[in-house]
Amino acid sequence: MIQTGEKAPDFTLPATGGNALGALGNLITEDGMLRLSDALPHPVVLYFYPKDNTPGCTTEALDFSRLAGEFAAAGVVVIGMSKDSLKKHENFCAKHDLGIYLASDDGGETCEAYGAWAEKSMYGKTFWGIVRSTILIGKDGIVAQVWPKVKVKGHAEEVLDAARALA
Repeated sequence: MIQTGEKAPDFTLPATGGNALGALGNLITEDGMLRLSDALPHPVVLYFYPKDNTPGCTTEALDFSRLAGEFAAAGVVVIGMSKDSLKKHENFCAKHDLGIYLASDDGGETCEAYGAWAEKSMYGKTFWGIVRSTILIGKDGIVAQVWPKVKVKGHAEEVLDAARALA
């Protein structure tokens, strides 16, 4: 997992804006791509989650969306990322009226670069998957805080408090 004080790896990935437009403008380019470097005039919350439309991931996305206006008022960009396809992200955003960006890392390179792709175990079986984690990146591109192995309840509020302190 990436550590506090490290430079955040840049990425350019296909993304959906959901309803993330607003005070910070639209960061998705005409070709449908989202670049971390384009967001970095602002602090960025980058959260990794396993799969669209699963209970924990839906709750997390709804929590960040519920607070999207407060993140925007603090000048903070929120980006969710999984290996789901852009089409799945678009459906997820539409179904739940999400107010955050969702980036599709279907190849997994960005998840690996941040250390969110790791060996996991469930019911005695091991497999590779995305570890639910959140990275707060300062506008200078340096990782300000890392939340590994996130528990969803109350997490978005905790991240908002840290982001406000950073902004």
